[in-house]
Parts: sequence; C-alpha cells; structure tokens
Amino acid sequence: MRIAMVSEHASPLAALGGADAGGQNVHVAALAAALVRRGHDVAVYTRRDAPGSSRRVATSDAYEVVHVPAGPAEQVPKDDLLPYMADFSRFLMDDWHEQRPDVVHSHFWMSGLASVLAARRDHIPVVHTYHALGTVKRRHQGARDTSPAGRITMERLVGHEVDAVAATCDDEVGELIAMGLPRNKITVVPCGVDTTVFTPVGHAAARGAPHRIVAVGRLVPRKGFDDLIAALALVRDAELVIAGGSRDLKADPEARRLHAIAEVHGVSDRVHLIGQVARADMPSLLRSADVVACVPWYEPFGIVPLEAMACGVPVVASAVGGLTDTVVDGVTGVLTPPRDPRSLGKALRRLLADRSRAMAFGMAGRDRVEARYAWDDIAARTERVYLRVGADDGLAVAQ
Repeated sequence: MRIAMVSEHASPLAALGGADAGGQNVHVAALAAALVRRGHDVAVYTRRDAPGSSRRVATSDAYEVVHVPAGPAEQVPKDDLLPYMADFSRFLMDDWHEQRPDVVHSHFWMSGLASVLAARRDHIPVVHTYHALGTVKRRHQGARDTSPAGRITMERLVGHEVDAVAATCDDEVGELIAMGLPRNKITVVPCGVDTTVFTPVGHAAARGAPHRIVAVGRLVPRKGFDDLIAALALVRDAELVIAGGSRDLKADPEARRLHAIAEVHGVSDRVHLIGQVARADMPSLLRSADVVACVPWYEPFGIVPLEAMACGVPVVASAVGGLTDTVVDGVTGVLTPPRDPRSLGKALRRLLADRSRAMAFGMAGRDRVEARYAWDDIAARTERVYLRVGADDGLAVAQ
C-alpha cells in the first residue's frame, strides 16, 4: 500500500538530542523503514527547516522524505509552528490529489490537524499517533507550558476526526478516554527498537569509574536529570553520563543549570554532560553502562529504556506514562516514584551492589524486547490498524 506519514516537526533525517529532536524522530524513521521492508511504499512529510533542502529525498532505507514548504526555511520551535499548518495542509492536499495514498498516518497533534484537513477532499483514511498529549503536559508543566492556547481543544478535534488512533501505551488510552474519545477507535501500538543494532554483544564505550550510570535525552527540565544528579550523591564510585542537548553545551542554559546542581551536591567531578551522540554510537554508550536511568516527571512512551533493555542493560525508571508498560518492576529493572531523588539513589545503589540481580534484569530485558518490541512486529501491528480503516484492503501484504 501507499502510506503517507506526516511528522511536521520531527524529521527522520534530523540529528537527535536537540530541543525538538528525540523519540518521535526515531519512531517515524524506524516505522517507515520497517513498513518498507514489509513491501509498502512510504513517504514521510516533514516541514522544510533549512534553506536549500531538496524537496524529495530518497533515504537508504528506501522510504522518501518530502520537505514541505510551510513557514521559514529555518529551525522553528515546534510550539510556534501552528500558524504554518494551513500552508502545510494545502501542500499535502495538492500532493495527495496528484498521487493518492491509501492511508495517512499523522504523528503529533499539529500533523493530525494538517492531515485531517488535507485528507477530506479525496476521502483518505487517517490514523493518528499523538506521541504526547497537551492535557498531560499542562498538568505537569502548568504555567511553563509553551503550547499554543488551543492545543487541547484541537487534539480532541483530531481524535474525533481521524479514523483510528494508535496509542503508544495503556496510560495514554486512559488519557484519551478522559478526553472523550471512543475506546473502540483506539489501539495500542507501542514504539519499537532495532534489535539488530541494539544488542548485548558489541563494542562498549570506555568509562572512567568502577560503575557507570547513563541517561539519554533532550536537556529539558521534565527529563529529571536534576533529580538524577541529586541521587548520585547517594551512590559511591559511580559516574553519571548524560547524553543529549545542543551542540554547544556552554551556551545551553539547561546544561549550565545541571552543572550548578552538580556543584551543590558535590558530584561535579562525577557528572559528565557529553552533548549529542551520533545514532550509530548510541549502542556502545548504552553497553558501557551498569544501569541506564530514565527518570522524567512524565513520559508519553520513552524509547531509551527499550534500547537499553535490547542491549541487555538493566533500567531504573520513573513509574510514569509508557515507562510502566516497558519496564517491568523487579524483572527488567526498577520503577521509582518521579521527582524523588532519595528513592532513586537507593534504587541505583542497591542495583549496582548486586551484580547477579543486575545481570538477571538485563537478560530479562533483552527477552522482553525481542518478544514485544522489535520494529518488524510493531510495523505488522501498525499495518493491521491501516487495514482496519480500509486502507488498500483488497491487496495482499507482506507476511
């Protein structure tokens, strides 16, 4: 089938670790590649954010990236993109009228808004993945939430207009039902992990302490890196490596804040902010860890714990959002209360002190990922949602 994926701010070609480049970029890229492997024709539509970008780019994974001319050809924070969605939608409508896709899969609420408007004329079915919800963001960030004022209303509208919603975890299902979406429209299709790249066997990055804790993510307060730094004061003989952030960490206000917190807690010599890490280098970084920590205040899903588990590394995570689906407490890792450095420190200390338990968690994590989260399996589940809404239901698909 011909699949149009829409990801207005999260390009599959973007370098990861920046302000708006993270899990959604990985998800879109990997899902597109896996759907191509199943015999489908996939184009990913994302906003042109650099001058001179080719309109259509063929990737090494055989899907196409279409750069949509909507707004300035430069980086724009995703929360400022709403005014450009009308132009984005008009481009989609014209492009799809020339070559109609069998199904549209939109990612994030603004992509959903643009997609449902563009798909109406030619009656194209739309499947939507939110990736994050405005209700949850507002609950946790309050006045610090920079989302457009109408986000929650428009998210609800998108949910009613699309043909199906692919939620990434059970926690999100509850949030969507609370928003008024019908349960029979929602199917849980989690994010996945490349189990051929993220493996227990392979090169591990060098380290400088008896124990290493690794954390990966954008440098934003909700990721909980400040709690992790505070917890490190309770863990002896361990270094903390935080990967992510801008290319120039000296100019990054969040990096400066985290360095100051490390000074206050007396652990500055054991905290290493290393900035963006190339995707190809991520497996070796994760393998170098005794434990991978993922401790956000809230998290719609969280791909990093899956990648750590695929590498056979135990995970300590906040008991929030999608992390309660992926990390099985006492089996593949430890779940701790969010924003609780003391509980976090105790969990890290106990796990680092018990090598046998850590190894058991690592092996169980790998088994869980292989059984439930390989991208080819996620693509097959996504494909079933497409077929359910009437996308190309007369053709056989790859098995």
